[in-house]
Amino acid sequence: MTSGQRRSLNLELMPSQLPGTVAFHATRWGLLLGLALLTYLLFPVAGGFETEMLEAGDVASEEIIAPFDFYVAKSDAEIAAEAQRLEGSALPVFDVRTDRVDSVLADTDSLLAALARARSPQERIAVSAQTYGMSLTPEEAEHLDDERSRNEYVRTLKRMLARELGRGVVSAQEAEQLRTRPYIRLRRNGSDMTVVSTDTIRSVPQIIDRRTEYFADPSHDVLITKLLYALAEPTWVANDSAYAAIRAELRATVSPYKDTVRANERIIDANELVSPAAAERLYGLRQQLIERGGESEGRLAGIVGQVLMNALLLAVFWVLLQLYRPMIYENLRQMLLLALLFALVIVGAKVTSEFISAAPELIPIPFAAMLMTAMFRGRVAMVGAMVMAILLGSQAVYSGVESVILALFGGVAAAVSVRNVRRRDHFLLAAAVVAAAYVLAGLALKLRVEASLVEVGYIGIRGGLNAVASAALVSTLLPLFEWIGGVTTDLSLLELSDPDRPLIRRLAIEAPGTYAHSIAMANLCEAACKAVGGHGLLARVGCYYHDVGKVRKPQYFVENQGGGANPHDKLKPEVSAGIVRNHVRDGLQLADEHNLPDVIKAFVAEHHGTMEISYFLDRARNRDGDGEVDAKEFRYPGPKPRSLETAVAMLADGVEAAVRVLDDPDPERLRDVIGHLVKQRVDAGQLEDAPLTMAQLTMVREEFARVLGGTMHNRIDYPATSGGIAADWEARSDA
Repeated sequence: MTSGQRRSLNLELMPSQLPGTVAFHATRWGLLLGLALLTYLLFPVAGGFETEMLEAGDVASEEIIAPFDFYVAKSDAEIAAEAQRLEGSALPVFDVRTDRVDSVLADTDSLLAALARARSPQERIAVSAQTYGMSLTPEEAEHLDDERSRNEYVRTLKRMLARELGRGVVSAQEAEQLRTRPYIRLRRNGSDMTVVSTDTIRSVPQIIDRRTEYFADPSHDVLITKLLYALAEPTWVANDSAYAAIRAELRATVSPYKDTVRANERIIDANELVSPAAAERLYGLRQQLIERGGESEGRLAGIVGQVLMNALLLAVFWVLLQLYRPMIYENLRQMLLLALLFALVIVGAKVTSEFISAAPELIPIPFAAMLMTAMFRGRVAMVGAMVMAILLGSQAVYSGVESVILALFGGVAAAVSVRNVRRRDHFLLAAAVVAAAYVLAGLALKLRVEASLVEVGYIGIRGGLNAVASAALVSTLLPLFEWIGGVTTDLSLLELSDPDRPLIRRLAIEAPGTYAHSIAMANLCEAACKAVGGHGLLARVGCYYHDVGKVRKPQYFVENQGGGANPHDKLKPEVSAGIVRNHVRDGLQLADEHNLPDVIKAFVAEHHGTMEISYFLDRARNRDGDGEVDAKEFRYPGPKPRSLETAVAMLADGVEAAVRVLDDPDPERLRDVIGHLVKQRVDAGQLEDAPLTMAQLTMVREEFARVLGGTMHNRIDYPATSGGIAADWEARSDA
């Protein structure tokens, strides 16, 4: 947030809302207590009991006793490894299909019968190929024409197949798969199972190799082999569904726990080296504490202590706002917005840890940091990100310094990467910076313990997803949060600076001289604000709109008269002063009609402060002689500038108008005029409410002289007035 966003115009506070009252501070610190309680409710510790997070190789600083019975859970990797081992012990299941023996014998009769019915060798070849996939040669087909040979083949084939298949045969493919398995389960009649050694199992090719025991004549061995391959089928068939069911049963027997700890059992003693087993028990206790978080078990003091600790961490940010950013602290809407951002991060951390992963790089701190930077500037965002990182990274679900470091790096990187967002695609660059920060932080942390770089890669992936999601949400939701907090960001200011905006376009058409003055003043004011650490873009856009009220009566202002007649010559000084003074009121009305933000309205209201309209005041005094003149009628309504930017705008407005009447604006004379005019504003008390130091005023004068030195051109001159050179400049600006 810039200093120009300190207060809204016409802000009326109830007595209970005034700074310094109990109610005023209670509402703001009440938000903090609400966030502390929300953090406890979402990340509680059972009964207020919390353990020190120790790893194998650490030394325990105190004795830790189990507060209740609990189990030490296995990791997902351990459960998966045990399930895989048990599944590997499951035996494949094969069904005994005795019905296939009868089917094969019937096929044998059918094949030989079909060959007998064939009238020629060619027809016999076709029948065998078409029905049984056999490829007979003409000689083999002619050999089967002999009835005696066919009958002999039928008897011998049936005897061999009945005997060999009846003993059990598997397919060649299944026999190959069983080479590494010592046993199988053989199921008969759908239920009875026996264990069979795979050494005794035969395949279809193996029983065909036994054909010489049944066929003594080797002259037709090829034909017999063809017949056997066409007819033989496996009678032990793999049952994949039964095998899968057994494996599932074994997986279900895997226990999720590997250790049991009883209540009041010592887990580790003070000053004892933490063993891997003790580290696992401590981790198991912490997980149980997280799951039992809602159980107070009568330890109210522990709960109060945790809520108080959360509140103390948040208080770092609240104190920063109260002491160093009072403009935010005093604005209840903006405090509500910040509390909302903190709450969204806390709830987001709970959601991601519960449903996605407890990885700290998924905590949505970058989202809040980007939004806070866009709306309140980087310093506020950086401290806010640090506080959120420590607050959430130290919760039991994240447990450890590494979590705090990862969350902190991601949040700070997000705050730094969006310092100057002028286009929405800048958020994509910010996402890349945040992802890189997560990778570097993860690499540094993991190299300390020689962890796998794959784990660093996972950190980068998760952090990158968080960064991209945060950037997308900020780019989309930024207008909503601007409205909630009443804040105007740089992106909104850029939109307001568009020359095609209705109010600016109207100013350029109806009051071209005022428009040219506003552009020149914007260049002057932006340069000076940047030189003293102000918000240059806000200053520029504010200058565009500061004189929009002149569009109501543009001809009454000298920059729009173009050398023609001056209508003030025919008016009383009081009337002329009223017309000039009312351009502030008219400007505020137009600003309201066009929904301009308060930070822009401040330029309209404050750019003249409560200065006198000296030209017409002098005319009134000269007219009345010794008569009394009411000076209030010749004074701008104010208020005086209350921000650095509006204060510089007041100076730039007077300087830009005054130096145009110089006939010979050499650098020395230019500096004299600028210095005299700035001193005049200071002596009139117009800058007493603005946060401008004398050193900054000097820098403003130097920057004015530098910019104006190259942009001078003359305005219409007026006769000198009785008020002297300062009054003369003022008169020409007023008129």
